[in-house]
Amino acid sequence: MPATMIEKVLGAHCEAGEARAGTIVIARPDVILINDVSGPVAIEQFAAMGGVQVHCPERIVLVADHFAPAKDVQSAEAIQVLRRFGEDQGISRYYDSGNGGIEHTLIAELGLVRPGTLVFGADSHTCTAGALNASGIGFGSSDLAAAMALGELWMRVPETIRVELTGRVGRFVTGKDVILSVLRLIGSDGALNASLEFGGPGLQTLNVDERMAVANMAVEGGAETCILEADEQVAAYLGERGAPRGEPVAADPGSSYLATHIIDLNGLDPLVALPPSPANVVPLPQAGGVSVQQVYIGNCSNGTLTDLRQTAAVLDGRKVARGVRMIVVPATQQIYRAAMKEGLLDTIAAAGASISLPTCGACFGGHMGILAAGETAIATTNRNFRGRMGHPDSKVYLANAWVAAAAAVAGEIVDPAVVLPEGHVGEAVAS
Repeated sequence: MPATMIEKVLGAHCEAGEARAGTIVIARPDVILINDVSGPVAIEQFAAMGGVQVHCPERIVLVADHFAPAKDVQSAEAIQVLRRFGEDQGISRYYDSGNGGIEHTLIAELGLVRPGTLVFGADSHTCTAGALNASGIGFGSSDLAAAMALGELWMRVPETIRVELTGRVGRFVTGKDVILSVLRLIGSDGALNASLEFGGPGLQTLNVDERMAVANMAVEGGAETCILEADEQVAAYLGERGAPRGEPVAADPGSSYLATHIIDLNGLDPLVALPPSPANVVPLPQAGGVSVQQVYIGNCSNGTLTDLRQTAAVLDGRKVARGVRMIVVPATQQIYRAAMKEGLLDTIAAAGASISLPTCGACFGGHMGILAAGETAIATTNRNFRGRMGHPDSKVYLANAWVAAAAAVAGEIVDPAVVLPEGHVGEAVAS
């Protein structure tokens, strides 16, 4: 019987060796991802259910990323819980300020995510793993406590929605626009409890960094997980990190889908998600002219080296507009260092932007860039709910790095072509 990608991944991780949509399976993940927000709760639940020793310390990854570096005593104590748990349980993979970064980007660059991998995490954006032909699924803290204790977890196999990409992305169009176009099409719950499966020839025009943005925001359409087809770009990404190629997963012809959507990249232009929903998507001109007080480039969807190259291309030889504060956040320490080596950080800083060390920070309204009442931001983050980045009366617009950086220079949302005319040298660092 033909199988979708999620059916194949889950089938390979359960004793029965087969997983069919709508059935219940007990799956054994390759990676259990714990962060400093939901992690302390999971650790507390682990103890409450009588846990003494975790089942598989080698599969657990602890990442302090939301509140690292700690902004107050409470945050410091939460990170301390994570660190001590790792020490007590013999978990070698613990990452904090200076050696880590944002969890979803970090585990990919560490080579822990590869084709066929199954990741469980107590964070909704665990679906980012799909960029590498893997499956990442978010669970509650008590579920993750059980997974740490038992090494497995029961779950319902989701149905699948197929997204076929054709054509090629154009100038200033990125993976961010691809997923925003999907959200515009299906809405915030159009993939509820399903798996989004991406494939087609158009996928090859997106590099792995851009695919992370696609997979990361699948959950904003209600999806439980997301898997993109593998190709040589994925193999090259893993090879550069000394990681095994894994076992590429492809859907069988004749697989059953809830729906199939075709996105023609040839006709796709830069898009913007208006507050207060990532699915409230409009063409860039419809958001044009909106004044911004903050520009935020970073997050687990768009803090990659590709995003920093695009940002530097726009800012090269220019200045951030008066009255605008620009915050740029490389997603991991390795990305930070690579951007520094390329001179990207110097270009960004020379324009008047501040550069943060890797952290989830302002994205979820924690620290490092909170908005005041009445302020407006344009960000490359994944959510723009009311109060998401600060005061309930602030507003957040979502866009790709080209658009966000152009807004920093103009002081308002504009087409990047206004700031970076056709043929400008900055095009050399486009993705």
